[in-house]
Amino acid sequence: MPTSHRTPAAVCRFMTERICCMVMRINIDCNGCYRKVRRALLDMKELETHLIEKKQCRVSVCGRFVPRDVAIKIRKKTNRRVEILEIQEFSVNDEQTHEEKPLMITSNTWNLESNQTHIETCVACI
Repeated sequence: MPTSHRTPAAVCRFMTERICCMVMRINIDCNGCYRKVRRALLDMKELETHLIEKKQCRVSVCGRFVPRDVAIKIRKKTNRRVEILEIQEFSVNDEQTHEEKPLMITSNTWNLESNQTHIETCVACI
């Protein structure tokens, strides 16, 4: 076995040293699609936070993960096309922690529709 291949322990050690934030485009056509994507994200233990922007069809995730592997898992669990738009990696070294931490921006412009009587589903969710 060549020594250039990483062992599982080396891969795990590498992944615990980096925090990734990734933005993806996933078609979210209806509430069923939204629930599929949400359930897939909640089932992944390597994700620390996620944000689903239903109107813009964007999903942002942060945590200690391999971006390609997360996109593949979401694709398999939801049967939806996943397009990676942006990936940011941050190191967890003590001296660089303050400089490279991603800022979480909160917005007060959330439009929540709680009393929805008419529910539509897309063809993909039937």
